[in-house]
Amino acid sequence: MNKLALSFAIVASLTTVAAAENRAGTPAVGSPMATVTAEVQKTLGFVPDFVKQLPQALVANWWHGVTTFQMNPTTKLDGKTKELIGLAVAAAAPCEYCIYFHTEAARLNGASEEEIKEAVGMAGLTRAGATILNGLQVDKVQFKKDVQRIVSGARAAKK
Repeated sequence: MNKLALSFAIVASLTTVAAAENRAGTPAVGSPMATVTAEVQKTLGFVPDFVKQLPQALVANWWHGVTTFQMNPTTKLDGKTKELIGLAVAAAAPCEYCIYFHTEAARLNGASEEEIKEAVGMAGLTRAGATILNGLQVDKVQFKKDVQRIVSGARAAKK
């Protein structure tokens, strides 16, 4: 795509997003933002400011992920485990907003302070390991062989 066509595509997409909201910033009726904000209001009792700031093109997919996976109690991972994973990823990223959210959500889902500390500790160890392995450019094939030897030894020790 040439630069002129790309420029027009960008302007057209921005115009479409801008048209979806009126001058007061209220989502247009039937827009993805209006639908999601109504569902968030029903679910949480209010619409957090950060939800209102999500891009129009992302908001429906974001909410779908939150409701069908993160908040879904029928997935294989329970809520506490999901939030501890979210906290670990947030700590490694790092994202202060995500750390705060996932810490509170983990507590809400029954995580103890020690479990929260351990999740962050695992993130730190994993990030350190990644730094070392990638920085040293460890051979991946040999690394996988070594891991399989570790796993085999651990399984044999359980018998």
